[in-house]
Amino acid sequence: MRQHYLIEVAQNDQLVVFCPKDILQGKQIKRIAFGSKSIAVDFFPHPDEIDRIVISRKIQKAIQFPDFTIPLHAFIENQILYIGPLVGIFTAGFTSIPLQPIGERTLFFSKLLSVNKTVGALAFVFGEQHIDWEQGTIEGYFFHNHAWETIEVPFPNVIYDRLPNRKSERNPKLMKVRDRLQNEYLIPWYNPGFFNKLDIYELLLKDVQVTEYLPETQPFTSFSTIETMLAKYGHIFIKPKNGSLGLGIHQVIFDKQSGSYYCRYQDEAYINRLRKFVSLDRLFQSVFAHQSLEKMIVQQGISLLRNETRSIDFRVHTNKDDYGKWQVSAIAAKIAGHGSVTTHARSGGDIKTLAEIFPKEEADLYFEKLTSAALQLSKSLDSNIEGIIGEIGFDLGIDRKGNVWLFEANSKPGRSIFSHPELKEVDFLTRKLSIAFAVFLTEQALLHPEELFK
Repeated sequence: MRQHYLIEVAQNDQLVVFCPKDILQGKQIKRIAFGSKSIAVDFFPHPDEIDRIVISRKIQKAIQFPDFTIPLHAFIENQILYIGPLVGIFTAGFTSIPLQPIGERTLFFSKLLSVNKTVGALAFVFGEQHIDWEQGTIEGYFFHNHAWETIEVPFPNVIYDRLPNRKSERNPKLMKVRDRLQNEYLIPWYNPGFFNKLDIYELLLKDVQVTEYLPETQPFTSFSTIETMLAKYGHIFIKPKNGSLGLGIHQVIFDKQSGSYYCRYQDEAYINRLRKFVSLDRLFQSVFAHQSLEKMIVQQGISLLRNETRSIDFRVHTNKDDYGKWQVSAIAAKIAGHGSVTTHARSGGDIKTLAEIFPKEEADLYFEKLTSAALQLSKSLDSNIEGIIGEIGFDLGIDRKGNVWLFEANSKPGRSIFSHPELKEVDFLTRKLSIAFAVFLTEQALLHPEELFK
């Protein structure tokens, strides 16, 4: 982690900044900036030789620096000292409840903002209604001293997209905000959008480095596609292209001996069902009567590792760090509920660490395989997807021969795996890296903007 400095506000009205000597050495600095606001000031080395940057009350008001004592990074470019980064987290779904300003997601955001001091960044949450375009300011939600408060701050150095769902992502008003901040104000915007399963598959299929991880996946076009894939693999999965949380997934199994078809799925009451049919036609008439099949994909079934009789898949989180490098930040095993088509907790699934279900040698081997696959897939998606990606959640499987398979990649991964007590530490790491990546983006935007905005 790069060095950061405590920012302190002195009770005077001088346009003077006191800095550690190492910041000023051999440099001519004429302005100080915070987010999009800057002011001309004089710089002097701190007389007590301490690692902090001291600004006056007058400077604080001019650059709209919150009245916090917090460690931040210092970036110097074009004779300007930038303190930050100031990170705006863009979302929707705000409420008028002071203790729950972002509804049910308030706890998630309070935990996300709690990494500020560790990372050396100042992050806040905002929506489109909090922007004052004329003044170039935002009424941001800060979580400080275990409480929420709103403070007017300048436009941030970078923006982290945490829109909650595809509906908000497609909202024309929110799309306009993103386009304007990105294109007019040149603010780097990371993790935009939700992944489409078929688009991701087709992108990765072009990269020979990762094709070994891809189960055959086809758009639903006809029953003959399903018949062919069932004959080839014995069972398949039918999934919504834009689904999430395991909703709408069906497993179709063909029993060659009896000629029967089975369908495993979760009904509208969230009850796990397994039904038998004499023909594929009957199965679709019964199970898919009210579903838009053109919005579905068909995916090769994999014979996965099992814990007793229950299949196992793995959630692997990857994040970019403050140097822009991909890291695996969390790995957990998810065990399917009895009779369930997915490993989600809602369907009776359990979350375990690798050490809980495998002997040490096996756990180490699977950890290495999952890590290698997730890093390769992250780099491949990063190279081929438009926009800046800072984190990905992968659902990976390992078959009985030890091969790794990609089932899904999520641009805004859920966090249910972190309910496991052994994963609290990596829960913090994923949140820390989510904000630490903003340090890298801020530096890039100042020093190498051509790389970000090409």
